[in-house]
Amino acid sequence: MASAPVAHPASPVDQFFQFSLLGLLGAGYLAVVGSGYLDIATILVTAAALMLRALQVAGLPYIRVSPLVVTILTLAYFAFYPIDYFYISHSFIPATVHLVFFVAVVKILTASTERDYLYLKIIAFLELLAACILSSSLNFFLFLVMFLLLGVAMFASAEIRRSAQRRPLTAKVSERAIGYRLAGLVCFVSLSILLITSALFVFLPRTARAAFQHFVSHKYHLAGFSGEVNLTQTGEIQREDTPVMRVLIDKEKDRHLPLKWRGLSLAEFNGRRWFNSYDRGEILKPDESSQIPLARRHDKERQISYAVHLVDSDTDALFFAGTPEFLRIDTPINRYGIDNLRVINPNSAGINYQVYSRLDPLDPESFSGDLTPLTPKQQQLYLTLPSLDERIPALARQITLLEHRPGDQARVLEHYLRTHYAYTLELPQTELADPLATFLFDRRKGHCEYFASALAVMLRTLGVPARVVTGFQSGIYNPVSGLQIIRSSDAHSWVEAWLPYRGWTTFDPTPPDPNPPKLSLWTKMSFYIDAAESFWQDWVVNYNLDRQLQIATNIERQSRHVSANWLEQLTRISKGLHGFSLADAKRIGIPLLVILILAALAHQFAGQAWAWWLSLRPVKKARRGEANSSDATLLYERMLRILKRRGIEKPPWLTPMEFARVLPEPSLSLLVEDFTSAYNALRFGGNAEGAARIVRILSQLETRS
Repeated sequence: MASAPVAHPASPVDQFFQFSLLGLLGAGYLAVVGSGYLDIATILVTAAALMLRALQVAGLPYIRVSPLVVTILTLAYFAFYPIDYFYISHSFIPATVHLVFFVAVVKILTASTERDYLYLKIIAFLELLAACILSSSLNFFLFLVMFLLLGVAMFASAEIRRSAQRRPLTAKVSERAIGYRLAGLVCFVSLSILLITSALFVFLPRTARAAFQHFVSHKYHLAGFSGEVNLTQTGEIQREDTPVMRVLIDKEKDRHLPLKWRGLSLAEFNGRRWFNSYDRGEILKPDESSQIPLARRHDKERQISYAVHLVDSDTDALFFAGTPEFLRIDTPINRYGIDNLRVINPNSAGINYQVYSRLDPLDPESFSGDLTPLTPKQQQLYLTLPSLDERIPALARQITLLEHRPGDQARVLEHYLRTHYAYTLELPQTELADPLATFLFDRRKGHCEYFASALAVMLRTLGVPARVVTGFQSGIYNPVSGLQIIRSSDAHSWVEAWLPYRGWTTFDPTPPDPNPPKLSLWTKMSFYIDAAESFWQDWVVNYNLDRQLQIATNIERQSRHVSANWLEQLTRISKGLHGFSLADAKRIGIPLLVILILAALAHQFAGQAWAWWLSLRPVKKARRGEANSSDATLLYERMLRILKRRGIEKPPWLTPMEFARVLPEPSLSLLVEDFTSAYNALRFGGNAEGAARIVRILSQLETRS
């Protein structure tokens, strides 16, 4: 590497161009970072390259990388690409994104020619395209707006830069003003583009995402939820507040109920984990109204209806509060096991469905489940146990010694676990041979999966069919959007036991978290962020014909409302005209006439007044000795307006000096010729003394006129 102690300062336009190009790369880079697909090493290396290049453009010392080093690094990375593809990323898209960012880092640090700058523009576009494929969240839109703004800035400054390189400027441009003028132009053009595209947005449904979605899987792991419960994990469970589900509950009185969002029921236990063997299940297809009946209706039970948006994830399970009776969804589903439902062809932007459910009754003695008894095969499935520590069935019998009914036994065991064991997210540091016995008799603390496993196993030892259920707790209500937000940290496990005359009944033996999250200022701020994210998902990512029809209906309804108001006002005016007197006409007509006259005067003279006001600014700057070459033209135009008032106009084919020499009055010709000389000295020579002469001659010309 060859070091350069100090970089030569670039021109204002060139500096503006390079900063805009760096910003363009930075916007694409941040958009990909926001998708969550970049590893920490790529994030840090690319950020360091952008900062180093920014220091270089600002004129600070930097290290120049020789072409030989660049070639060696590039060849080395192309040799590394197959290793990344097969052993690190295990996928084409992440490995290719790493390759794009490596090329970006090399070009950022070494770009010096027009071809290099073209490569950087292409890389910035590829970054944004990658983010478009990988991300559908609101932060992508924010980076897209930033990309648009900086893209306009880059192309505008690039055109000025290219023109300056082709043909030398005939006048100096104010270095102080060029940045502000370019920034103003960029903001105006970008705002115009956004307004135009916002109008087009209403009429054009989204198609680009559908075209690119087959290139990459948009799914991510749904933290805290899986198709099995494994009691052999070690370390510590990390809380994540990523929203995984948003629910709109129809009735306001139901929005604060302590609901559980049931996902999967797990029936088989081998002493270390709960799981389900493969079950092909039954395919259920929606009818013409997209409805699927799931259970028999019971009018005496508590009912609840809600709409769910399940954020795109790597699970195809559907989540329900209570027992679903009717499901409205636009894709077939698969019902397997007992009461497990999953989507067959999930949408890449997430899963949307509406549910009409039956909640457990408030009276524990009333019916809440399906009366159809379990078959002998199901009985065996939900009572089967592996070889257990002898202390576990003995503990279950001891706790329920005085209870004989299955429901009472389940409630006593639930209460015992809640009051005699502690809740913790810390896991054992080493893998345990018998995790359930260790939890019950040694550690005496654990998370929800240990509590649910303990209750289900002890119920089975007593002959009560039981299963472990995984899903989410009720989440938190967002008063801004009116939605229930269920996050990955709300993942939970509980138990369903089969009770006579009640069917499957919910029991939750897990004690409350001793350190529950508090409603902090950041939580309140996150309500607004989540509301914006919900709006983005509903009206941008999932914008379709239904949304278009909804907008059209709202516009039509509002237009009818406005028309009705106008008709009502016109009717009122027409009725009032019968009593309209001459005094009323004078009282209304005179102010109206004055307003019309003032409007006509403003239309006639506003432009001239504004031009006169603008012409005062360069005169004041010249008097202070601050005029520059760009002000010379404004001062010359002011001189031409003074002459025009005397009936003298400059023909466009004459040069300024030729025009001064053809004036009919010798004294006026001398003044204009002297003015033209001072004008040339200021505009083309940057002579500040010429500005003072211009001001003196302007005063003389105004006196003569």
